[in-house]
Amino acid sequence: MRLLRLLGWSVVAVVVSAWLALVEVFWLPWRVGGVPVPISLLVAVVGNLLLVDAARRLSGSRLVAVLPAVVWLAVALTGTMRRPEGDLLLPGGGAATQAITLGFLLVGVVAAAFAVGRALGAAPVRPAGAGSGSGGAR
Repeated sequence: MRLLRLLGWSVVAVVVSAWLALVEVFWLPWRVGGVPVPISLLVAVVGNLLLVDAARRLSGSRLVAVLPAVVWLAVALTGTMRRPEGDLLLPGGGAATQAITLGFLLVGVVAAAFAVGRALGAAPVRPAGAGSGSGGAR
């Protein structure tokens, strides 16, 4: 039963982190009046910190906690590669666009690494609903 629960939390962690990473990548070139709005940088930091911590707390597994960071990195790096049609999701055109793209990758990776380090170094967590609820061992 525990294996099934871990598998379920793993799927949830991968799906949510992939969706959030895609949203961040698509928000990266967002401009208001020609001025770049780097909201993806903030969302990358907050999202990576919260998703890794939530995955660890909800699943009780350090391995599941690492999945959001790995998925975020995979999606972000895939966005830097040019597709056969010539499309590029994370462009490096002008100086401002290039700085925001590099900043996005840097702060996202640092936040993910920090969150994973914190999750791996933390004491094991019992997932919600585990135990008898009586407060003592029998």
